[in-house]
Amino acid sequence: AVVPQLQKGGYVIFMRHPKTNEDQADTDPLHLENVQAQRQLTDEGRQQARSIGEAFRTLHIPVEKVVSSQFQRAQEAAKLLGLGEVAPSIDVSEGGLVVSPRENKRRAAALKALLGTRPAPGKNLIIVSHRPNLLDAAGKDLADAGEAEMVVFEPLGDSQFKVVARVAQPETWVAWAKQPSQGVGAAPPAR
Repeated sequence: AVVPQLQKGGYVIFMRHPKTNEDQADTDPLHLENVQAQRQLTDEGRQQARSIGEAFRTLHIPVEKVVSSQFQRAQEAAKLLGLGEVAPSIDVSEGGLVVSPRENKRRAAALKALLGTRPAPGKNLIIVSHRPNLLDAAGKDLADAGEAEMVVFEPLGDSQFKVVARVAQPETWVAWAKQPSQGVGAAPPAR
């Protein structure tokens, strides 16, 4: 029953950025302004973001705001969703080996706080980020999150939350939007 829940608002939706070019790497992660040195979305990834955004609009899923990583692939995906102004944040940007362990812990705590904080009444928060951030904040059960996968969290306060649904494929949102009578109230497909 994920769609009716989201239509009422009150959830945080974490989206791992859509499909990227597997032949690219982040070769200058200390300088996020150097976009050419980052892994980029593919045309398919861009279409995935547009399709998800269109499905959210068709399904009348209200969005308070969209927070994204400062990496270009996440910012671009967040903008292509077309669901509101995008707020890039270092708090949801991948750190990995190029930042200190203390900074990685700080970012994990910041993401936990976002996942545990209820959005404005009747709205949902979308976060577009990376698998390592999700893993650090929400645990190893989400280590297999694929590109464009969305995890719906129910915020419980005090950096606490629970996973309500995982939607692994963008096509699922599109299918729900095309047949709302079947999609509304339907459980997400098994992983």
